Parts: sequence; structure tokens; C-alpha cells
Amino acid sequence: MALKLKPLVSVPAFSYSYCLLPLPKVSGLFIKQCTFRWSATKMAATELESTTSTATKVIDSHLHVWASAEEAADKYPYFPGQEPTLPGNVDFLLQCMEEAGVDGALIVQPINHKFDHSLLTSVLKKYPSKFVGCCLVNPAEDGSGLKQLEYLVLKDGYRAVRFNPYLWPSGQQMTNEIGKALFSRAGELGVPVGFMCAKGLSLHISEIEKLCTDFPSTIVMLDHLAFCKPPTNDEERLAFSRLLRLSRFPQVHVKYSALFRVSREPYPYHDLVPLLSEVVSSFGASRVMWGSDFPFVVPECGYGGAKEAVSVIANQIPLSSPELDWIMGTTVMKLFKGQWSSS
Repeated sequence: MALKLKPLVSVPAFSYSYCLLPLPKVSGLFIKQCTFRWSATKMAATELESTTSTATKVIDSHLHVWASAEEAADKYPYFPGQEPTLPGNVDFLLQCMEEAGVDGALIVQPINHKFDHSLLTSVLKKYPSKFVGCCLVNPAEDGSGLKQLEYLVLKDGYRAVRFNPYLWPSGQQMTNEIGKALFSRAGELGVPVGFMCAKGLSLHISEIEKLCTDFPSTIVMLDHLAFCKPPTNDEERLAFSRLLRLSRFPQVHVKYSALFRVSREPYPYHDLVPLLSEVVSSFGASRVMWGSDFPFVVPECGYGGAKEAVSVIANQIPLSSPELDWIMGTTVMKLFKGQWSSS
């Protein structure tokens, strides 16, 4: 039995009164998008109603685990200079998931272990029906990352891969020959590629568009709303509009994750109401998925708070129950068929 840990912070209690709060003042773009929400919802109604069950599981599309201090000293060392500053071991995660009513998760290889996937691989093997693994691509110029990707997918069972553009050699882009080979091979292997645009979508949008155009069979996931915050100036509005325009690529999906990173407000992040509305209007709920960004979310609003914030925001738009089901689990279950099947 996992050790019962005290929460790092008190988690704001969810209250139905949040759903009764007036909508925040939002841009004309949000109002315009809301005007057309009915037509977008109507177009997707058949898919939503035919594939959403009444017993939809809650699946976290984005979180991390790393070794405890004891595990790091014994078997799974941290990458030098990347020692974590908060707990993120799997026992703590399982406790948080149980308390929040989350059924499964996609675990993204953390930078704390960089390209050493041994800790995450051990977790995936121990809990094969609970977790799916997303490995971290190695874009080394010698091409060794391609063989590592194939090994992790074909031998260790990873089902997604993360592209971190800041790991590319200095001066190189994700569209270099190595990047194109890795992206193409991911599509051939049937593993979605997750993009982490931590320094802003504008820096990487052209690379993402190029890769999606050249390799349309490779599924894409944009981490954390592609790091688009509620726009406050023309540059930010342009970045968010370019995110919405990525919906023209059928393979692109959006993670509505790590809300604390993209919101300018405290929990429950009311300023993200218009962003979710516009993303759903453009992509459809079947291409949007919730993620917590555990364990970083724990000191922000608590793991349970990360889940409840989505319901608060969805009720303010409002989204239909089938749309919310897609975001909270059905979308990621569709991407990783055969995982988290009903028992």
C-alpha cells in the first residue's frame, strides 16, 4: 500500500457556485466564436453522440513522474543539473489520481531523466493498464535518436513521443533532416508527436506547419494550449489565431493542460473560458484533451483542482456533456486505442 502523504497545499474546494459566476469580459473574437458555436457543435454531433459512452473514463493526457530521492540514489539517477525540487514519484501520483477520480494517464518523459527512460519504463511495465508512455526524442546530429525512438516504441511499448525544440543542436530547427526523419518515422510507427513550445508558439509555428504539411499521417499534440496565454496585445492575438488555424490539419490535437501555466488569473482560471471555447469551436471537442501537468500542478491548485477547473470553465461556455466527456478522456482514449478499455 502506498504511503499516505499529506498534500503539499490545501486544494481549493470545488463549489457549484463557480458555475453561476458571470462570464468575464472577453474579446469580440470570443463573442464571434460563440455566435457560431451552434453550427460547429451541430457538425460534430453525430461523432460525439455515437462514440461517447455514459461511463467515459477520466484520463489525464499530460503528466510526469520521476524517481524519488532514494530511487535516484539507488537505480534511477537524475540527469546532472536537473534534480527535481518537488516530489513526483509514482506512488504519490497514484494517491493523487485515486483521490481525484482519475482512471489513467499519458506519462511524458521528464527532463529530469532526459534520455534515460529506465524509470518511466519500469512504471509502464508495473502498471500496464493504468499508464501510456510518451518518450522524449533525442535529436542528436549523429542520428542515434532514430534508433532509440524505434527501440522505445517497438521494444518498450511507448506510444507517443515528445519533441522539445530546445534540445535540438544550436541553430537547428525541428525541420532539419534529423527532425523530419524522426517526425516521419513517428507517423510510420503510429505514435503521436507532442510539441512543447515553452518559449511561445510564434517561435515554432512555421516548423510545425511544415512538418504537418509534409507528413500528414503523423498525429500531433500541442502541449499546454501551445503555451498561448489569453491575448493582451496584437502579437499574442496573432499567436492564438495561428493556433486556431492549425485546426486545418486534421492530425493536430490540442492539450488543454497545465492551466496554471497559461492563465493570468488564480484558480479556477476564469480567463481561460474564451480560449477553450474558441479551441473547441475550431478543432472540435474530439481533438481537445485535458491534462494536469503533475506534479508541477500540485503546489498550484492541487491535482484534484486541476481536474475540477476544467468543469468550472466548461460550464461557463457552456459545453455539452458529450463535449466535456471528449475533453476529459474520450479524445486521448481515441488516440491510444486499446488502452484504458472498460473493465
